[in-house]
Amino acid sequence: MLLNYNTTTVIVLTLWAIGILFFYLPSFFKQQKVVANSILIVGILFLLSYIIQLWLYLERAPMRTLGETRLWYSFFLSIIGVAIYFKWKLKFMPLFSIALATLFILINYNNPEYFEKTLMPALQSYWFVPHVIVYIFAYSLFGITALMACKGLFLVHKKKFTMDDLNITDDIVYVAFAFLTFGLLFGALWAKEAWGHYWTWDPKETWSFITWLFYLIYLHYRYFYRFSIKTPLYILALAFVILLICWFGVNYLPSAQSSVHVYGN
Repeated sequence: MLLNYNTTTVIVLTLWAIGILFFYLPSFFKQQKVVANSILIVGILFLLSYIIQLWLYLERAPMRTLGETRLWYSFFLSIIGVAIYFKWKLKFMPLFSIALATLFILINYNNPEYFEKTLMPALQSYWFVPHVIVYIFAYSLFGITALMACKGLFLVHKKKFTMDDLNITDDIVYVAFAFLTFGLLFGALWAKEAWGHYWTWDPKETWSFITWLFYLIYLHYRYFYRFSIKTPLYILALAFVILLICWFGVNYLPSAQSSVHVYGN
């Protein structure tokens, strides 16, 4: 039996709230940070358990609708934020990533779904799961870099954002861009199998390519202008806006209504 999403939301957000409080409040005991991270991870695992239950309940990968992709996005955001903290000790990262993950969980809470078990024939492909998973993971990493870019633009005016901070952002973008590229390739292979063409330039494909190009521009700018800080942060923030248009905005274009890439509600 599938656990109620409202119950899941309350449990996950409560665990995350307690974990964040322990993380940022003054230390009352020696292992407080360890306890805080453990509570955050328990919340993440509880969210993952709901996704797994939903997968079993639907008898298909829960990746067909926007709401389902938001679940994956929240999961990846939260776990990436904790992982980045362990890697680079960025103290703001757990709060930023959990806050953004919470936003997407609450969007789903306010927009309950009526799940369908059926998949259209084109989605009944072994490329469906890797294509969507890789894309959502890349989107999650880019969400983190967008948060870092916004924070950087705020701090750069106070001269508190350093080149080391930007280099960390670069490392995350490199990984995210690799996954985004794999997402494009998997999508092309899927399209060839389903419709006989690798690329048809429908609105979703076009905006996916535009998104890829914007992040490619960022990487090239960083390569040629290594000591520039403010401009690459603006490019990174703008690229994430383009990503959101690709993910959400294209759904509302009249020309996209007949596209297989348009998510269900």
